[in-house]
Amino acid sequence: MILVNCSSNTNAVFNHIPSEVYTSARQKLQDGYYKEAIKELEILDNYYTLGTYTQQIQLDLIYTYYKLYELKMSQIIINRFLHTNPNHPNIDYVLYIRGLINMVLDESALPKLLFVGFNNSEQNPEYAHAAFRDFYQLIYYYPYSQYAIDAKKHFIYLKDRLAKYELSVVKYYHKRGAYIAVVNRVEQMLRHFPDTNSTYQALPYMENAYQQLQLNGQAEKVANIIRNFFSSNL
Repeated sequence: MILVNCSSNTNAVFNHIPSEVYTSARQKLQDGYYKEAIKELEILDNYYTLGTYTQQIQLDLIYTYYKLYELKMSQIIINRFLHTNPNHPNIDYVLYIRGLINMVLDESALPKLLFVGFNNSEQNPEYAHAAFRDFYQLIYYYPYSQYAIDAKKHFIYLKDRLAKYELSVVKYYHKRGAYIAVVNRVEQMLRHFPDTNSTYQALPYMENAYQQLQLNGQAEKVANIIRNFFSSNL
């Protein structure tokens, strides 16, 4: 099979077998020439849809788009790869990159938020949730992966970030007297983020919410949890 490309954007003509084009692209990747590598990888991806290099080409595209900060394009390739290759031996790598991408997307709005006086605990955690799920899947299904240790570090960070967001929501509802919402939100925190400092900080809001709802028995149970937590951390 011969690849021929007459793109007006690159003014390049590839008149080689796929293995030669792929070898060239890989060398550019190793040398850090991502923009040059992506041109050859895209040609291979478009014209060489079946064969020895197909899956590796997609993995290289995922990485190269990520390095070029074309995160949405990387996500498109990732979703396609996971759909067509659910049992591929490098799924752990794909989940890891997707988690990193979602973390970058979560953090990308932070400078703007800081400029207007917000912090990331008040930022919509859509991408943080997505990254949290990605790293959880990697750790759970691929505990011996070479990416598992780093994924666990990101997982712990994201758990704390999401718990801080939930605490900000609890405070918002409590300030407005939405006590049932406070209780429901703290219950979710106890279920999903039981070992975070933010969950502990949310417990007094839950206790007060029960008191305001005249559910004194429930309030006392929460008070006991607070006392036990405090005594165990002395």
